[in-house]
Amino acid sequence: MSRRPALTLLAMFAATLGPQAAQAFASDAASTQSYVQANYRLVQTAASRISVGEAAINNVLRHVRSECPLAAAGSPQDPESTQLSNELIGTMVTSAVHTDLPSIREYLRVAGRLRWSSRGLTSAVQGYVSKLRTMSSLAVPDICADVRSWEASGFKTLPASTVAFDQRFMPAWVALGELPGSLGRYESGEGRSLARRCSQPEGELTEFEAREVETWGHIMNALELSP
Repeated sequence: MSRRPALTLLAMFAATLGPQAAQAFASDAASTQSYVQANYRLVQTAASRISVGEAAINNVLRHVRSECPLAAAGSPQDPESTQLSNELIGTMVTSAVHTDLPSIREYLRVAGRLRWSSRGLTSAVQGYVSKLRTMSSLAVPDICADVRSWEASGFKTLPASTVAFDQRFMPAWVALGELPGSLGRYESGEGRSLARRCSQPEGELTEFEAREVETWGHIMNALELSP
């Protein structure tokens, strides 16, 4: 019952516009509804699987402690150590992201085809989609192998795999969930309600990310790597 009045109000507003403007508004409203629904499913699913993501990141810590402890012992703190630190962040992020690939791919399938009459809004959404698509397509790096390669060079030369990964990951690193403010002008009552409901799972995901900063510190210490 709550949906019909909201859609009726949108129809009444569209009726006050010219035919072309009304058609554009109706298309924008439909795209917005689809996008908000896709975004909600994305963050809700990711939040429900936080424990799975935590386990994946803890596996990275266990792997480093068992396979390459102290691999960077005696290494300098320089731009190359920063790049390896960035690769470690990417290793943690992609490990967690890979546990949610089905929901991410569904979001990308829906959001990737949506367009609005506003070029700015379309650009904002598609820019985010592009970054998330890149991030989710990256393979999890072999951080132990890359740190050992750096050590073998006397801490002088990073492996090509580290450089290539960082060049793709760092510009594409985004949090799950994106609701541009300009969507609001096209939201129905139901859409606004759903957008507000996104705040809880998004908050849970933010807290998860904040907690994993400590895990990053543990892995850096296990490697004896300086950021």
